Parts: sequence; structure tokens; C-alpha cells
Amino acid sequence: MAIEPQRTLLEVLREDLGLTGTKFGCDTGECGACTVLMDGNPVLSCMTLAVEVQDKDILTIEGIARHAELHPLQRSFIEHGAIQCGYCTAGMILSAKALLDKLPKPTETQVKRAIEGNLCRCTGYNKIIEAIMNTDCGDK
Repeated sequence: MAIEPQRTLLEVLREDLGLTGTKFGCDTGECGACTVLMDGNPVLSCMTLAVEVQDKDILTIEGIARHAELHPLQRSFIEHGAIQCGYCTAGMILSAKALLDKLPKPTETQVKRAIEGNLCRCTGYNKIIEAIMNTDCGDK
């Protein structure tokens, strides 16, 4: 697919590929709603040019479930009431996944650092931190 050089990864994901789980938030890299994983690391898709991701592995929230079964992080967010409006959830989950893939049993401080670029205006952060810390990602 040919992409114009000025288009962001967020635009291509949502408009061309129909992957609307990645949210358009602030468009300035401040809120984290557009977070996706690139080669396993969280990136802000609103600040990433689509042409820069050629030959990179991009994972959106739509790609973390396996065979129609929710990812353990998704289940934990539901079980711990870490979702209200849901706008920040995809970015939070992907930032947490990047952490848990590298560090399966993080400390609370490590969790807080991992999600510090993701803003939530509904639940606060306690339930989100709880959900992340109580996720068993043994099957990733």
C-alpha cells in the first residue's frame, strides 16, 4: 500500500485499515490513547509517521486476543473494574503488555512508570495498576 509521507500511523490504522481500537486523543503525544506496540515497544501512533514503520511489527489492541479469547490483561482490566469510558484502555493495555512481556512480575513503581504516558480521566489509576499487577501473562 502506498502511503503519503505526511500521514501518521494512527491515520493509516484507523482510516485505511479499519483498526479503530487505537484512539485519536490529543494529537500531540500527551495522552497515550493512540499507543500501539512497535517491535514490542510502546509508541504514540499520532506522533509516528506511517512511512517510518515499514518492516516493523505493529501490534494494536485488536491483535492481542488469541482465537477470540481475551488476552489476560483484557480479562484483568474487566475483573478489576479498570475500565469506565474505555477511551484510554487500549493504550493502557498495550503499555502494560510491553512491560509484562519484559518483566512478568513488576513492582508497583515499575507499573506506574510503564503507564505514565497514558492518561485516564475516569477511573483514576488504582484499579488500572491493580489490574496490571494481578495479570498472569504466562501465555502472553
